Amino acid sequence: MAVMINIALFGPPGAGKGTQAKLLVEAYNICHISTGDILRREMREQSPLGLEAKEFIDSGRLVSDEIIVKIIEKTIKSNPGSRGFLFDGFPRTYLQSYILEGVMSKLHKKLCCLISIEIPEDVTVARLIERGKTSGRSDDNEAVIRERLKEYYKKTLPVLTYFEEVGICFRVNGNDTVENVHRHIRKIIDKQLK
Repeated sequence: MAVMINIALFGPPGAGKGTQAKLLVEAYNICHISTGDILRREMREQSPLGLEAKEFIDSGRLVSDEIIVKIIEKTIKSNPGSRGFLFDGFPRTYLQSYILEGVMSKLHKKLCCLISIEIPEDVTVARLIERGKTSGRSDDNEAVIRERLKEYYKKTLPVLTYFEEVGICFRVNGNDTVENVHRHIRKIIDKQLK
């Protein structure tokens, strides 16, 4: 049986997680679970889940763990033949790290690595303001970006500590070309798979 490849991509908003996720999904033929994309789809469809999530997102807060867990579990279960999963934007809190391990264990799977794409704060702000000009996303304005970064540093950075203790956290300089960042990430993943 082929080795399962389960990866979490981590980093502040605008670090390039979405870009790298697309490349990794293609390279390893795994299922992409972007909590952000799924939530945006739910909001477009104005589902109860989407409306609930919109309140959090519009104020720059992280969406509740309950909503995120429902999304993750449903997606894994609806892709039983997948070679693995790439979690993009999850886990975002220390609690979600435990939740992810629990969900994976329940489904007889485990995470092989968490890749943290790191960029300076001023680069994050500049990238997101630029993205906001073309994306039409209501959360890409400076006030909301700064609020998201505060939330990120307060709630999300402890996740790194958690996975460093588990021994599967790897940091990558995201302030480089897309190709170089991708090459570095692939090296880490391939080494973990051996």
